[in-house]
Amino acid sequence: MKRVAVVGAGSFGTAVAVHAARAGCAVTLWARRAEAAADLEREHRNRRYLPEAELPAAVVTSTNLAAAADAEVVVMAVPSHGYREVLRSLLAHRERGRELCVVSATKGIENEALARMSEISAEEAERAGQPLRFAVLSGPSFAAELALGVPTAAVIASADDGFARAFQETLSTRQLRLYTTRDVAGVELAGAAKNVIAIAAGVVSGLGFGHNTLAALITRGLHEMTRLGVAYGGQQQTFYGLAGLGDLVLTCTGEASRNRRAGLALAKGEPLAQLETETGQVAEGVRTSTAIAHLAERKQVEMPICEQMVAVIYGGKSPKSAVQELMLRELKSEAAL
Repeated sequence: MKRVAVVGAGSFGTAVAVHAARAGCAVTLWARRAEAAADLEREHRNRRYLPEAELPAAVVTSTNLAAAADAEVVVMAVPSHGYREVLRSLLAHRERGRELCVVSATKGIENEALARMSEISAEEAERAGQPLRFAVLSGPSFAAELALGVPTAAVIASADDGFARAFQETLSTRQLRLYTTRDVAGVELAGAAKNVIAIAAGVVSGLGFGHNTLAALITRGLHEMTRLGVAYGGQQQTFYGLAGLGDLVLTCTGEASRNRRAGLALAKGEPLAQLETETGQVAEGVRTSTAIAHLAERKQVEMPICEQMVAVIYGGKSPKSAVQELMLRELKSEAAL
């Protein structure tokens, strides 16, 4: 897999493109907006989302999905609410019956259909009459650190062992170590749910609570993620690995976490729309929180932290009241999943 397309020129998409080029791939980086693509081409860096890293010469930017559609493997790095539309457009540029290899780097759930990116990809590929090989890339990986070559470990999940190994071998370097797993559902749900827990982490930090509170929140948040994932066929061990605990700790504690910043804003009473406008980036947990709550309701899975975040984000509940209610819940055994 030496011809890689990265669809989405946000911070993480740009970081994957930079890393793939360093790993010896010819990379097409697709940007939705023409001015963004022109800026990338002119400056050889993503000034808006990832100014720290220079784009290698092997990265070619484009606004034409046909160029991306011709790659051997396509990494989808777009927000969950735009994933279906972009993938459908990309598929339209490929001849019917031609196999498509997709790696999702999107950590979210489609709100309307409550669909994971694997489910959307399968639906759209079938609709277009194209065979699909699918994998999901996840784990504790801030974009800037990946792009700068900071040692990073992540997971590539696919029911197709050959595809997972091929992508693993393509992108694994001294800077990035990839592990494989077959647990697609577990990895996807871990990546989506941890964003909501990270918003709660920002809330408790923004309210001035200490390390005791944050440690408790992360631990109980992991329980919630695990309950949901197992209910949808995920493996419990996935949630104790890089895609679960690893990514959860990073997103709940790292200064670069968009979801944690959203929680900090909520604690201060700042509107989330203002934060998104200022940063130009989407905090996936904000949109995903309601989808996670609905998925939990379908399977009668208890997720009190996520429920409280939905109430804070969309119901106008005070962050302090949400934390107090979590502390006053019915007492129970810690072992109860």
